Amino acid sequence: MGMLYIVSTGPGAIEYLTPRARAALEESEYIIGNSFYLEHVRTLIDGKEIIFSSMGAEVQRAQRAAELSRDHIVSMVSGGDAGVYGMASIVLEVFENGGYDSMVEVIPGVTAATMAASRLGSPLSGDYVTLSLSDLLTPWDVIEKRLNLAFQMEIPVALYNPRSRTRPYNLKKALSILSRYRSKDTPIGIVKNASRTGEEVFVTTLAELGENDELVDMHSIVLIGGIESRVWKNGDDIRGIITPRGYHRKYVY
Repeated sequence: MGMLYIVSTGPGAIEYLTPRARAALEESEYIIGNSFYLEHVRTLIDGKEIIFSSMGAEVQRAQRAAELSRDHIVSMVSGGDAGVYGMASIVLEVFENGGYDSMVEVIPGVTAATMAASRLGSPLSGDYVTLSLSDLLTPWDVIEKRLNLAFQMEIPVALYNPRSRTRPYNLKKALSILSRYRSKDTPIGIVKNASRTGEEVFVTTLAELGENDELVDMHSIVLIGGIESRVWKNGDDIRGIITPRGYHRKYVY
């Protein structure tokens, strides 16, 4: 019987890959994944049988990995955390429906949201909601319902897949919904290419981003502050966003 590791590679930079993920890649005979994410771990997989897969071929990728795992040790590479908009669910569904009996281990990783949050200070300190604006697999009316409910909760919201060439208006629609529940001064953080080459960090407001969102792309994570979130400043220098957990209500500091 073989083994399948679903390996989360984190946000990109190799130093954020966990020791368990490294060990799984080293043990594996076959490494399969999207070319973009395989490049992040290229130095660790030299000498392995590498199977490159394109974006949009997730089902075929999962099926190939499942078949190989009957007799081999295989790593399915997935960016960020495989269980957060990653490959874990489709691989497990393929296993479930196909009756595969290979051993499977899901190895967690640093998510794009938490990586982006670290660059902005502490915008996700307490409860928060994670939503994707991609309507490739989820109908927009469902996304819109979830956005309305999330923004009514008054807690921070992390938006994945916020804007792309094929979906240029989804972020604008999301910000329009946000404006029903939050003030125009609501702090919003944007991190592009978190931990990767070309990383950029921006702190803006709902009003400013609503007017012009062109700096946001599919390599960006948008973190919307909650009702208590505030811009973190040192004089006139904007350092990030802080969302208090509530210590100020119990302690003097």
